[in-house]
Amino acid sequence: MLTGLNHLTLAVSDLPRSLAFYRDVLNLRVEATWDAGAYLSLPGLWLCLSLDAQRGAEPSVDYTHYAFSLDQADFPAFTQKLKAANVREWRDNRSEGASFYFLDPDGHKLEAHVGDLASRLVACRLKPYAGMRFYDES
Repeated sequence: MLTGLNHLTLAVSDLPRSLAFYRDVLNLRVEATWDAGAYLSLPGLWLCLSLDAQRGAEPSVDYTHYAFSLDQADFPAFTQKLKAANVREWRDNRSEGASFYFLDPDGHKLEAHVGDLASRLVACRLKPYAGMRFYDES
């Protein structure tokens, strides 16, 4: 049985640039580096950057993205830091909880989000998506 998300690996085209972004802009902790990669962390998250010559800088057209949590009190300063670093936004927030959708240097779609699954479900019960069903334990 699966017990949780183990790690994320992101293919990058320029390792020093990506390492600087995740370390200096997003404040992840660098755990290890090597010629073709790096391990970084946040509490509960292991992120691997892997140098890949096939990685392009354009984001995919679908909604696939990786969301990071942060507290509401930290949201304004965090988004201001991203904007000051000229980080590119890729979407406006359209759902519950404050969110800032942005791209990393390789076009990976990221999100900084205030809230969790519980707060999202509460909001969805008040205003459900088309065809939404809830599966409560009985």
